[in-house]
Amino acid sequence: MNIRSLAAGIVTMLVLTALWAAFDFLHAIRQPRGFYISPDNPELVAYGRVLYVSHCAACHGSALEGQANWRVRLPNGRLPAPPHDESGHTWHHPDAVLFDITRNGMVPGRTAPPDYESDMPAYAGILNDEEIIAVLAYIKSTWSKEIRALQQEVNENAWSEEGGRR
Repeated sequence: MNIRSLAAGIVTMLVLTALWAAFDFLHAIRQPRGFYISPDNPELVAYGRVLYVSHCAACHGSALEGQANWRVRLPNGRLPAPPHDESGHTWHHPDAVLFDITRNGMVPGRTAPPDYESDMPAYAGILNDEEIIAVLAYIKSTWSKEIRALQQEVNENAWSEEGGRR
């Protein structure tokens, strides 16, 4: 295999993954039931893993384990990065909130308590929406079926609270 055909294959894979992520995103925002990120697309999950390793693992751990003592405030009053595996609280949040936190950071009064300060950066401008969805799809793909089912209940409860839709 020559370098040209390898490069063409990689570009094709990235384009297809981006198109699939865009389709998932558009499908999710048009859903009457609310925003849902599916962890069932292997290409999207693989792309999300690459992005996670590049942008998230330094703080949240390569195995999604988070920083040590993530529930204990640091001297500056901020909390260490939490785990995204099943031991953490990520799965306790609906997909729309996870997307918002990743895209916009912890916004006091919206995704964090008032006056809350966090080291979590906003990834808008670093990752596009489709890439954020890919990262979250990867994270969700690591959870057990039981945890994924519980997180889906969280999504459905959030959808119900948004307007009585189910």
